[in-house]
Amino acid sequence: MARYVVDVMPKPEILDPQGKAVLGALPRLGFAGVSDVRQGKRFEIELEGDASDALLAEVREMAEKLLSNPVIEDFEVHAQGERA
Repeated sequence: MARYVVDVMPKPEILDPQGKAVLGALPRLGFAGVSDVRQGKRFEIELEGDASDALLAEVREMAEKLLSNPVIEDFEVHAQGERA
């Protein structure tokens, strides 16, 4: 079984109201020194077969076509337990 992770984040120039809300709440909860927060999405995908470059390419295609909005989001794909 091959496992891949897709991390999707708003592009740096895109306003992130959820991240700003978290940033505003942290000091009220006693957490000081946080200068910025960006909130994104994480997808964990299991595919039949062993991890391979072909499966990695397929997951990248999933991220491009469905899991992210390329106009406002960036994504990163890696095999679970690795960072690409």
